[in-house]
Amino acid sequence: MSEMITADLVDLDLSAESKEAAARALAERMVGQGRVTDLDGFLADVAAREAQMPTGLDGGIGIPHCRSEHVTEPTLAFGRSAAGIDFGAPDGPADLIFLIAAPAGADDAHLTILSSLARQLMNSEFTDALRAVSDADTAAALVRGDVTPAEAAAGATAGETMDTAAAPAAASAGAAAGSTTPETPEPEAPAERPFRIVAVTSCPTGIAHTYMAAESLEKAGREAGVEVTVETQGSTGFTRLDPAVIEAADGVVFAHDVPVRDKDRFAGKPTVDVGVKAGINRPAALISEVRAKAERGERTAPAGAATTPVDRAGDSTEGYGTKLRKWLMSGVSYMVPFVAAGGLLIAVGFAIGGWTVNKAPSVMDHFVWTQADSWGALLFQIGGMAFNFLVPVLAGYIAYGMADRPGLVPGFVGGAISLSINAGFLGGLAAGLIAGGVVLAIQRVNIPAALRGIMPVVVIPLISSAVVGFLMFVVIGKPIAAAQKGMTDWLNGLTGTNAVLLGALLGLMMCFDLGGPVNKVAYTFATAGIAVASPSDSAMKIMAAVMAAGMVPPLAMALATTVRGKLFTPAERENGKAAWVLGASFISEGAIPFAAADPLRVIPSAMAGGAVTGALSMMFDATLRAPHGGIFVVPLIGNPFLYLIAIAAGVCVSTALVVVLKGMRKPAQGTPAAGSAEGAAAGEKGNKQPVAA
Repeated sequence: MSEMITADLVDLDLSAESKEAAARALAERMVGQGRVTDLDGFLADVAAREAQMPTGLDGGIGIPHCRSEHVTEPTLAFGRSAAGIDFGAPDGPADLIFLIAAPAGADDAHLTILSSLARQLMNSEFTDALRAVSDADTAAALVRGDVTPAEAAAGATAGETMDTAAAPAAASAGAAAGSTTPETPEPEAPAERPFRIVAVTSCPTGIAHTYMAAESLEKAGREAGVEVTVETQGSTGFTRLDPAVIEAADGVVFAHDVPVRDKDRFAGKPTVDVGVKAGINRPAALISEVRAKAERGERTAPAGAATTPVDRAGDSTEGYGTKLRKWLMSGVSYMVPFVAAGGLLIAVGFAIGGWTVNKAPSVMDHFVWTQADSWGALLFQIGGMAFNFLVPVLAGYIAYGMADRPGLVPGFVGGAISLSINAGFLGGLAAGLIAGGVVLAIQRVNIPAALRGIMPVVVIPLISSAVVGFLMFVVIGKPIAAAQKGMTDWLNGLTGTNAVLLGALLGLMMCFDLGGPVNKVAYTFATAGIAVASPSDSAMKIMAAVMAAGMVPPLAMALATTVRGKLFTPAERENGKAAWVLGASFISEGAIPFAAADPLRVIPSAMAGGAVTGALSMMFDATLRAPHGGIFVVPLIGNPFLYLIAIAAGVCVSTALVVVLKGMRKPAQGTPAAGSAEGAAAGEKGNKQPVAA
């Protein structure tokens, strides 16, 4: 097994000016050593990991890293920048950059070594030595652990150190063995039991941040006189903490960016739940926070209790705006399946039974097995029943996201009241937030122990439902209903330029974050309009514009990889094949791999095409009764031919822009443009000799 880092993988004068250029310069050295087989494919994987979370750390460290099928063996490349490179760390640019490459199926032994490096980066002596080292051989030996930081600073090699250290060590051992006079120990007072914390750290890749957070927490614990035991859920798997250790712990810290495995083991204890970078950057604050929670008696629900679908919604480090977004998205996420099922059933009912199917009598009273109209009426009425749940489900699960299971009853009650007073979705949003707030307020009241058993079953549902009902019926219901009616009338009155501008705006929103919060706001706005038995033409036009725009980004990326494949990496060209199907199915997330690798070119291009499609769809008066389905619901679209033209126009605009922008991309320092003859020649040379930055 070759060494993971050698002098050829070290650049002590890294001259790159951006993190992308730095990654490319170090990756070229890996290519030169035969450690990476496809430079662009590997860099795309690095960029995708970087898009998940910046890899800059406090103390001037950047650790771009990824798992990639283009890596032949676990490899480290180290670069030192005099000017500093921005990797997104809060304290500024990084001057020590480690590019960590792991194969898609790296073995545990290699990954254990990588995790050891991650822990070393928390050692100031180690990083100081890296800044002081003057030659690549010593830097590589220091990273491998062949020399200590002190030896590296003194310019010693590993071999010299071993020779000179053996004699003093032996003499010291002999002196210790020759001493036969035992010392009488002083009597010690019983030590006070230290505060004990168990922690779990994890990150998406499981190579670097996971172990750096563990080292940082352990170090802060030693300084604070606290016992910290960490379970690292990294790439090598994880060894579960002894149940006795968890049982004896006084508090829990979760520093993670992927779900904690077997989380129920830690239930019922004071818990701080944060992202993995918080574990690296402010471990002392986390320890203080969990100790404060223990003093106040704040504990998580015991194992087996219901958990909120909003991950870390109550984390004290998050602002109110972030919490509010999570609460609202909780309600929307539970509502969307009702919208999809009900909307498609209603749309198919119209397709089978005609546009008068909404006036058909109940199928309980009239249903003929051999008549298509009866089947259309059946599907329409089932879809209508599903739609009746939309506002109660929205309100109920907003409250659930805020207050857990006790919020469900007042949330559903408030949502049902919103329907009865014609307050619609605005009323549902308000009812959910009010219900969650009322339950949280009740839970803060000190209750006698004898009553605690009936609180979640009787007292909280009773009081919260009464309060929410009073507020919805008497106080805020009428104003919200008036606002809902005003919005509906405004939408119904949209014509000409106003409608086109709205379509363009919705198209921009759909393509901005490809399935993220902004995309979901636009989609929820559209589905809210058609979530009635007889939606207006304006509402159906908005739904059509939103779906058309959402199809543009993946279809455009698929087309771009087809017409100008040389501008994309092999991995992106493979993703382009899948993007055809995803785009046609109205799954905007199909463009995420492209946006993650090159956001400054892909996202603006996608937004431009989405705006064109949204505007044209509104201009063409295309309508859509179904909330989803892509090209598979074209028969249910009003003006389908013009609708498809609108989609094609947006796809062409996005494709042209992304091709032009990628074609204008300047190659990294000293690297010829991709696809050129010079670039191919440079690649051949790079396989034989590392490129100096």
